[in-house]
Amino acid sequence: MSLSFEAPAQPVILGFDPGRSKCGVAVMGLDRNLYYHQVIPAEEAIATIQVLQGKLPISMVVMGDQTTASQWKEKINAGLAEPLRIIMVDERYSSLEARDRYWKMYPPRGVFKLIPRSVRSIPRPIDDIVAILLIERYLGRLTD
Repeated sequence: MSLSFEAPAQPVILGFDPGRSKCGVAVMGLDRNLYYHQVIPAEEAIATIQVLQGKLPISMVVMGDQTTASQWKEKINAGLAEPLRIIMVDERYSSLEARDRYWKMYPPRGVFKLIPRSVRSIPRPIDDIVAILLIERYLGRLTD
């Protein structure tokens, strides 16, 4: 995996949307700047987190609490040389919210703008956007 960006000076949070076949990963600063997001095969999750941990000052992992969360929590800490604190966040309705966020991040162009949002199909998995939303939910809890 090749990552090219300027690492932030302050700690960042890794968002993780666990799944059986694919996982969403995102890295965001406390200032809500997004540094990385990607959907990856589940078997590459630990290696990806290790690479990100080597490149960015990750302070914790924020992970969705559904699907296979408890198994992933154990896998992550067992697989990392430097274990991270893992915070579980309510993941309910995050997929629906991620669909709306996708169209804000990647607005349709040309004639595709004419197609109503409810009818448009999203051209790729959105697990990484779910990971972004999980971080935002966590940060929202801190400020509420």
